[in-house]
Amino acid sequence: MQPVCRCLLFALGALAQSVQAQPTAGTAAFPVTIDIDAAKSIGDWKPIYRFFGADEPNYATMKDGKKLIGELGALRPGEVYFRAHNLLTSGDGTPAYKWGSTNAYTEDAQGQPVYNWTILDKIFDTYHAAGIKPYVEIGFMPKALSIHPEPYQHHWKPGDPASDIVAGWAYPPKDYNKWSELVYQWAKHCVDRYGMAEVEKWYWEVWNEANTGAQSGVGYLCAPAAEYQKLYDYSIASVRRAIPNAKVGGADAAGDGGQWSRDFIKHCLTGTNYVTGQTGTPINFFSFHAKGSTPTIVDGHVRMGLGGQLRTINNGFTIAASYPQTKPLPIVIGESDPDGCAACIGPNLAYRPGPLFASYTAACIPREFELADRLGVNLEGALSWSFEFENEPYFKGQRVLATNGIDLPILNLFRMYSKMEGQRVAVSSTNAVALNDIMRSGVRGAPDVSALATLGKNKLCVMVWHYHDDDVPGPEANVTLNVTGLPANLTQAKFSQYRIDENHSNAFTVWKQMGSPEKPTPEQYAQMEKAGQLQQMDGPATAPVTDGKATLQVSLPRQAVTFFVIDWATPSS
Repeated sequence: MQPVCRCLLFALGALAQSVQAQPTAGTAAFPVTIDIDAAKSIGDWKPIYRFFGADEPNYATMKDGKKLIGELGALRPGEVYFRAHNLLTSGDGTPAYKWGSTNAYTEDAQGQPVYNWTILDKIFDTYHAAGIKPYVEIGFMPKALSIHPEPYQHHWKPGDPASDIVAGWAYPPKDYNKWSELVYQWAKHCVDRYGMAEVEKWYWEVWNEANTGAQSGVGYLCAPAAEYQKLYDYSIASVRRAIPNAKVGGADAAGDGGQWSRDFIKHCLTGTNYVTGQTGTPINFFSFHAKGSTPTIVDGHVRMGLGGQLRTINNGFTIAASYPQTKPLPIVIGESDPDGCAACIGPNLAYRPGPLFASYTAACIPREFELADRLGVNLEGALSWSFEFENEPYFKGQRVLATNGIDLPILNLFRMYSKMEGQRVAVSSTNAVALNDIMRSGVRGAPDVSALATLGKNKLCVMVWHYHDDDVPGPEANVTLNVTGLPANLTQAKFSQYRIDENHSNAFTVWKQMGSPEKPTPEQYAQMEKAGQLQQMDGPATAPVTDGKATLQVSLPRQAVTFFVIDWATPSS
């Protein structure tokens, strides 16, 4: 047996000191061994993280929203997508909780359509300038077209029942021909403004969570399933009239959609098209939503529900895999989050501004790949329904990526992902919780400590997380990473480490240490802004590698994520 190289044991004292975590109530650390075989590919690395969205479209054009849009676009220029509700909702563009508007459609005194793309252009131009593409959600219903126009706008606020958002915007059109022409004119305008080659790269889907109103009549679409299918047919026909090769699909159901999603797929495949009278309606991608079980307070602490999210994803993938026509289609989990309400606040949602949101997501995404591999489906994206709320108190508690222009740890997780490329490679861990066990009962016993690794050109990236559903102190994990399968004639590699935990890449901790100021000084703001960026530990450093093997060691606290980049020049022959 060849000796394992010890050169990557962080022999540099400064680097070893920099990765020490905060005390954990005197509990002894536990050992974890993670083996990574860089020579064993298990599938392509797809940047599924590059999808984002929000209820409130107008925030994207405001001061902090525009800043955040720019940061999202920088994750993967030209390949990031943004989905927003309310793109066709009537109003003056003033945002509110779960609300936005563009006033794209009104009617004159004679009942003739009046199109106004001013606000929509401002939103899409902001995306375009940042290298972001729209994931176009066709909705909601303009007041002049709604079969139930009064009352039209809701006035929901955190703490109100979810049903309070239902108003005139959530109803079908009173005139499908006018609706059809609106969608066509909008799509045609996008072609004229951005070019056919560009808009063909966008996703075009109809409405949001229409299944929520299919049974009760109260939801995002107050109509039965057949009415949604009609709405879909008319909308897709209009998009395709303007953009013959448009990427169209749906239906972004709440949860996996169950029988509602199956009926939607069957309609697309074999149903009678409401517009043409022919069989079927185009569907180029399949989408549904997956949320974790609602976080709860248990013995004074937050308990997450990762298992619930993975069960929903498994069910959604199973639906797609049930039909030979949809099994190979790209799947976008159109909202993929630890809980179901971005605008809501409360003590059970206190996980959001700190590192727990990041460690939860780090543990979730590799399992999404594992489920996709298991069922043989084509996972394309997992959309984080998280953006920002303008001019709110700092760290108020919504599910966001940034607060008043200060980035949260979860955004730094996506920055870690942006460094990954190439192929996913084999990983095994002595402390990984098995996928079936998480789906059955969550991460409630031993913590989940494992890794995701990708091999690109002369670069191995390794993300390691230490996650538990219960947000309570626990012992550190003393992790040994055994890497094999590096180039046999490689003699030296450069390595860097990045970290998200209580004290790294975490502006929330810095803000609390300042005394939680609601009006920080310019100096305090600059300090928080810096703390909100992805923090690299000391380094990079170089070290020798022997026989394609290297070993790294790191202490990782609970609810933390660390990220290694090992890169090298092309070895000489």
